[in-house]
Amino acid sequence: MKIIDTATTRAALGFDRLVPALAQMFASGCESPPRHVHSLPVFTVLIMPAWQTGRYLGIKTVTIAPGNSGLGLPGLHSTYLLYDATTGVPLAQMDGNEITSRRTAATSALAASHLVRPEARRLLVVGAGRVASLLAEAYCSVLPIEQVTVWSRKPEAAATLAAQWRERGIDAHATDNLAQAVRQADIVSSATLATEPLIHGECLQLGSHLDLIGSFTPAMREADDDCFRGAHIYVDTEEACHKSGELLGPISRGVFAASDLGGTLAQLCRGELTVRASATGRTVFKSVGTALEDLAAAVLVYESHVA
Repeated sequence: MKIIDTATTRAALGFDRLVPALAQMFASGCESPPRHVHSLPVFTVLIMPAWQTGRYLGIKTVTIAPGNSGLGLPGLHSTYLLYDATTGVPLAQMDGNEITSRRTAATSALAASHLVRPEARRLLVVGAGRVASLLAEAYCSVLPIEQVTVWSRKPEAAATLAAQWRERGIDAHATDNLAQAVRQADIVSSATLATEPLIHGECLQLGSHLDLIGSFTPAMREADDDCFRGAHIYVDTEEACHKSGELLGPISRGVFAASDLGGTLAQLCRGELTVRASATGRTVFKSVGTALEDLAAAVLVYESHVA
């Protein structure tokens, strides 16, 4: 079994290659049973398998510890094992953190490539963690982004991230006024561990796109009910309606029904949906993550490594 280190994993997952790989996997599909979730006293464990018959089987193990921020540590850690799906032979172990963060950012960018108005140029990133730090690069790989703004509960983290993006040639700056930044953005992409809404629908522009990444449990939420009222709502998988407080709350309050959803990312990638982005219609994309995305990324890493 090959051991593929962090740097090699990261190098194989450039967004110019990862976004198309995800699009292909969403279009072709794979077996991806519901994740196993186990709650420990101070963190949560996820076990996420996925496979394509005759090709590859992958299993990711994730630990999520929101309290790590107070220790100066990332809140999420993971490992990934890839097997031959015919023989069961272990092929590789690779950095699950890199796979998770990069496929998450790439999935948001993939969805935006289908849902965002062509004239959108201004991106707001909410959060400054591992996934948030990748969003500017991911979005710029699929859209003609001209300006990026970043907000974080920790202003110094936002300033540091904006400086890093500027070093890569991205026109970026930090802000401490989230409401104003939301009002000025064409695209708002939020990747936090918030449990109370940070983004309010009254601030969203007409014609804007809202990308919600953080809420992957019923107790988590980044956007208020007004963000969903009158919007065209899409999800990465149908499981999102059963897992995310972002959707469970508004549905329980009658803001919208599960049947009102515009569709899934797989349907978008297969060309089964017609999306008419307009100057006044808002779109929302809610992702909770799926093992399909991990498998697509892991296969790209493995095949790049052995080529």
